[in-house]
Amino acid sequence: MFDKENLIKELSFKAIRSSGSGGQHVNKVSSKIELTFDLNNTLVLSETQKKRLFRKLQNRLTNEGVLILQCDESRSQHKNKELAITRFLELITEGLKVRKRRIPTKIPKSVIKKRLKSKKQVSDKKANRRKPDID
Repeated sequence: MFDKENLIKELSFKAIRSSGSGGQHVNKVSSKIELTFDLNNTLVLSETQKKRLFRKLQNRLTNEGVLILQCDESRSQHKNKELAITRFLELITEGLKVRKRRIPTKIPKSVIKKRLKSKKQVSDKKANRRKPDID
């Protein structure tokens, strides 16, 4: 499918200060990781794979075709980097999966007959409840 090691080498990372309330240490440490991946200029993926990813990830890409993922779950920069890489690889593998084409099937004639028969029985039952016409 694709070479994960070479794909990871094409990623670029940036450490940012994490948002939200914190303590004395939060304003000094950049533990949030921002992962960027340029889908246009990657050498690992083929053109068909790139097209498929553009189609599947179009709402997550920038106008230049760059995928940006952020992770600030952990207080450790290294752990956040690992989490971002695993999320990125899952996103790429899901995006490259080819869905199996559904083959529409016909409704069997016996099923249609059974449905019509039950409708007729209900219709007859309700017709028998009516008052008879005396004309």
